[in-house]
Amino acid sequence: MFFQTVYEIVKKIPRGKVATYGQVARAAGNPRMARQVGWALHQNPEEGMIPCHRVVNRFGGCCEGFAFGGIEVQRALLKEEGVQFLPDGKVNLVACGAMDFDLL
Repeated sequence: MFFQTVYEIVKKIPRGKVATYGQVARAAGNPRMARQVGWALHQNPEEGMIPCHRVVNRFGGCCEGFAFGGIEVQRALLKEEGVQFLPDGKVNLVACGAMDFDLL
């Protein structure tokens, strides 16, 4: 049930925006389950339908073990959508964070 909730929330992240694992966990009603969000996304049952590449860590970092091709693939997918990166390689969460839309 938790995984399905995660998938429904992640589907709502707009193109060009990102959410953190913690934001998704909070939106799913389980703020202490950020790691489980990562596990759910690693098992993405609908690649291409569930945009798991739009979920980053709390610092804006891409996932070292991005399930569908690695960190460079995740970064390329985000850049293609217009997500801005800072000089240190992390996503600009101020400009592209998911704080301005309703995850539920």
